[in-house]
Amino acid sequence: MLAFLKKLFTSEKAEPDIMKYLIVGLGNIGSEYDNTRHNIGFEILDHLAKQREVEFENDHLGALATFKFKGRTFILLKPNTYMNLSGKSVRYWLQKHNVKLENLLVVLDDLNLPYEKMRMRTKGKDGGHNGLKDIDKMLGQNNYARLRFGIGSQYSKGQQVDFVLGEWTIEEEQAIGPLKEKACKAILAFGTIGAGRAMSEFNK
Repeated sequence: MLAFLKKLFTSEKAEPDIMKYLIVGLGNIGSEYDNTRHNIGFEILDHLAKQREVEFENDHLGALATFKFKGRTFILLKPNTYMNLSGKSVRYWLQKHNVKLENLLVVLDDLNLPYEKMRMRTKGKDGGHNGLKDIDKMLGQNNYARLRFGIGSQYSKGQQVDFVLGEWTIEEEQAIGPLKEKACKAILAFGTIGAGRAMSEFNK
C-alpha cells in the first residue's frame, strides 16, 4: 500500500523516451492549400507514411501516424492549427509522448534555398518562417532539428505570399518525387544514425 501511494502522489516526471522521434511536417489544412509550396512538410510526411504503410488519424491539434523502424518509434505529426500556430501542437505532442527535444525534427519549406536543395540543421533562427517562429515561441528556444526543403525565390517584388502559397510548376512537379524520397531517407537517418551523420550525408 505504501508503495502504491508513493507512486500515486509522486511529482517526478518520467525520463524522456530516447527511442521515440517526433517528426513534424508544417503546412496548412484545407484543400485550397494542397499541392502548394508552403505545404511541402505535409507532402513529405504523407510520402513517408505511404512508404511505411501507415495512415494518419485526426487527433488533438493534429493528424498523427506512427511506425517502428530499426528499433525506433517514429511519430509523424501534421498540425491542424494552421502554419502560424504550429507551436501549440508541437509542444503538446512532445509532452504527450515524452519525446526528447533532441529527437524532434521539423520539416518545412525554405525560400532561402533553391529548389532541389535540402538542408538539415540541429538548431537555428526562424529565417522569417512563421511556423518556426511560433514553435520557437511555444518551446522557448530554437535548439531543435529542422529539415529545410528549398522552394526557391523566383517571384517578383511584393509577390512572396502568392509564390509561397502557389502551386508547384509543371517542371517542379516532375522533379519532386525523387526529392520527397530523399527527404524521407534523411528523416529515417536522423532517427537511426543521428543528426550529425545525417547532415553529412544529406546536406550535399
